[in-house]
Amino acid sequence: MKFISDEKIRIDKYLIQKLEFSRSKIQRLIDSNHILVNNKPTKNNYILHLNDEITVQEDDTEKLDIQPEAIPLDIYYEDDYLLVVNKPSGMVVHPAPGNHEKTLVNALMHHCNNKLSGINGEIRPGIVHRIDKDTSGLLLVAKTDEVHNDLANQISKKTVTRKYLALVEGTIHEDTATIDAPIGRDLNNRKKMAVTNINSKNAITHLKILERYPKATLIECRLETGRTHQIRVHLNYIGHPVINDPVYGHKKLDDKEFGQMLHAKTLGFIHPVTKKYLEFSAEPPAKFQEILEKYKNEV
Repeated sequence: MKFISDEKIRIDKYLIQKLEFSRSKIQRLIDSNHILVNNKPTKNNYILHLNDEITVQEDDTEKLDIQPEAIPLDIYYEDDYLLVVNKPSGMVVHPAPGNHEKTLVNALMHHCNNKLSGINGEIRPGIVHRIDKDTSGLLLVAKTDEVHNDLANQISKKTVTRKYLALVEGTIHEDTATIDAPIGRDLNNRKKMAVTNINSKNAITHLKILERYPKATLIECRLETGRTHQIRVHLNYIGHPVINDPVYGHKKLDDKEFGQMLHAKTLGFIHPVTKKYLEFSAEPPAKFQEILEKYKNEV
């Protein structure tokens, strides 16, 4: 997989943020020359320059045997260049050690006959951006490297429309709000993200209240940036975590099979080939709407 550096930062810190790998794994890949900068081996303390090309090569000792699987897909749009897919809650986007089956990538490999972009390596073919396992909703998938680069550039330039529905704990009294708070790795738990000024990146989420219920609020979240767990971290930061969030939330649902109440509803972008603006919206799954009704009628 390849990245173009957009900031001056140590390469190990940059890749930890980008790939969510451990520091030891990044060090191991650098030591074995699996990470190159401008096609040359590097060191973990190298300070990136703007527009440096970083190549992360597959580590043969960690390669996964990823197979296409005939898993049904809810496709909202498809042509020769890209797809827009509505991912169900509970489905992992791409394989990882210990979880290399029944992911969205397995399904895409079968559906597209392996004709997907290779920029993100063998375990993330076609994946332009991700949503969490327990988040449902729309995702962009690229079939060629050229289209992938164009879509990734649109996301980087903040021209892609991404709107989410979230049911959060408590009542938010403001009708609109903007959360502008940097996000980085939680210093006490590296599996979590947090609002922090240490090794963090700017993160901006715009909120609009849709409905207020007795003990919860339904909101629309529009992403200006796309940090890991951004919406979940930001909402927890203001004291209104997403209901049923297993990491950042407090209030759990009785239904153990359903994920957090977060749905990627709207996705809009400029088609890299036709140059036309396309926008798609997907209603949340039936279970999501069923839970909304319960909160709406709660006394």
